[in-house]
Amino acid sequence: MVAEQLIPHGVTDERVLHVMSEIPREKFLTGRARRHAYEDRALAIGCGQTISQPLVVALMTQALNLKPDAIVLEIGTGSGYQAAILSRLCRRVVTIEREAALAEQASATLRRLGFDNVEVAVADGSMGWPAEAPFDGILVACAAREVPPALVDQVAEGGRLVIPVHVVPDEPQDLRLYTKNEGGVTYRSLFPVLFVPLRTG
Repeated sequence: MVAEQLIPHGVTDERVLHVMSEIPREKFLTGRARRHAYEDRALAIGCGQTISQPLVVALMTQALNLKPDAIVLEIGTGSGYQAAILSRLCRRVVTIEREAALAEQASATLRRLGFDNVEVAVADGSMGWPAEAPFDGILVACAAREVPPALVDQVAEGGRLVIPVHVVPDEPQDLRLYTKNEGGVTYRSLFPVLFVPLRTG
């Protein structure tokens, strides 16, 4: 996976590559999906949700440019795999999932595998997690029509927000990297993606 999918397509961060090679992706899947764990595609995990393809996980993680003492917020826990990757690159991860069944399963998997610096919460991800804001990095694993203001507010100065934005209906979303600094918030487009929609309210 690392040699064939990640390195040839722009993943250069050695820490990200190391973590991606170490964490067993199949442990976050069940049934027949496990045999496809390392294929270059998203996989269904139930409740209408998916686990992103390895390359997208790696590139989104790399874009956050995390430091070891960072505190990170993830929106869209899903299987827990992305949270596991993040947890090995920072001090603490708070991950939010709307589907209680997925949150419970992901939490159990993370605990079983020893990822003890991850907190899984069932909540509306568009509202972020103000109790522990600001965050050094926020990663959103679902597509929004526009960037939720609460998430922008909860990024620390110098922090980064990675989020798919659904700009044109029926077309791929624009994965964006937002950076907050003294002058405000700026963004740049990374690449087109296809994520399930961010549910709000």
